[in-house]
Amino acid sequence: MNMRTDEKIRARADAGAVSQPPTRSQAPDSRGAPDSGGAAPARARARARDADAMAVTSFVLGLVGLLVTNLLLGPVAVVLGVLALRRRTTRPGRARLGIALGVADLIVLACLVTADGTWSWSLT
Repeated sequence: MNMRTDEKIRARADAGAVSQPPTRSQAPDSRGAPDSGGAAPARARARARDADAMAVTSFVLGLVGLLVTNLLLGPVAVVLGVLALRRRTTRPGRARLGIALGVADLIVLACLVTADGTWSWSLT
């Protein structure tokens, strides 16, 4: 190498023009875009969001089931609450309340059936 080539290399290195091999987080994905940390964290966030939605839905269905259609909404609230807990929701209190309200729906239904043979509320 001559002196002029060495000066060019040093100038590029000083300017940051020398390219380094990309790290894992900078490596392009199949679309050519840099990888943002992998698909696993995105799936974990989506799964946690789904579990949170299940917990809230379980709570709401259990609450509404106390007033109407407890035969249908009670078991659905229990199942959604259990699924939310298994998927490690960030709202376990809501999931447990949904389960408790779903069980209460079924107990109210059993009391209604044994008291007057009806499957729904009757105010008359």
